[in-house]
Amino acid sequence: MTSPVSGQFPGVRPRRLRQSAALRVLVAETRLSAHQLVLPLFARPGRKLRREVAAMPGVFQLSPDELLKEAARAYAAGVHAVLLFGIPDKKDAKASGAYARNGIVQQTVRLLKKELPTSLVITDVCLCEYMEHGHCGVVRRDAHGARVLNDASLKLLAQTAASHAEAGADLVAPSDMMDGRVRAIRERLDADGFAETPILSYAAKFASAFYGPFREAAESAPKFGDRRSYQMDPANAREALREVALDIQEGADIVMVKPALACLDVIHRVKAEFGYPTAAYSVSAEYSMIKAAAAKGWIDERAVTLESLLAMRRAGADILVTYAAVDVARWLKES
Repeated sequence: MTSPVSGQFPGVRPRRLRQSAALRVLVAETRLSAHQLVLPLFARPGRKLRREVAAMPGVFQLSPDELLKEAARAYAAGVHAVLLFGIPDKKDAKASGAYARNGIVQQTVRLLKKELPTSLVITDVCLCEYMEHGHCGVVRRDAHGARVLNDASLKLLAQTAASHAEAGADLVAPSDMMDGRVRAIRERLDADGFAETPILSYAAKFASAFYGPFREAAESAPKFGDRRSYQMDPANAREALREVALDIQEGADIVMVKPALACLDVIHRVKAEFGYPTAAYSVSAEYSMIKAAAAKGWIDERAVTLESLLAMRRAGADILVTYAAVDVARWLKES
């Protein structure tokens, strides 16, 4: 873009527009709002259960009744959207808890839509939390070792998404990174009468070191190997654009980049290239690092959190998924 600036100092003085808080707000190019925030929540079976995640201060595994309280508190603060992850009592080789009619996510969705009907309920669609091996797809073991099978996983992912829609989910969000899963989910949703249910696709999800605390929260760490054969190489930005393009072609309504802070360039390129509603997931380690440094007195938690989220918005994100959503909404109201 050609610079619109003509002239130079002393005629041109950019500091003129920084002289007061009111003036700075008036000319701000990017804004944060509670309506842009999504709060991730972890559901597990039980009642009156609040189990704090050691690596994520202030984040809990919650029974459905307690999760409802957390969602209601967020709603009252101005955060009207939640993203649900499920932790079942039992895991198996077919991830049967992921698509069970009375699975933990399905139970929780029904409760939220009954008691908090105007909340926006997004469900994470993946198999890792429900698989005994912790991978995001079906695993086959042979003489060459264990492999995560792409095509064999698609039916289970589609079945999971359909079960979430049937329970009342407002959006389904596949995070597995299997090729073709958006198309498989879209076709299954349409066939089951859920043509109006949108898909928020984790379109560019990198095999990131920033997911460690999440795997404790979701109890989803793989029992062998890693996820580099299906999640993206952090070195590749052009590949991310191809992934996003494919998901849009297959029927994604919103695309997500994960992690957020380490991928601001990708967020910007995705928004500039496609113009689609774009979400950024401020992941567990981003949250935990800020919490840890703030506890030591090394940084200002509020200032660093808000600046980080503002950077994601500035890069092009329309939607911000963050564990700090309720605090952020409160801070924005106070300011």
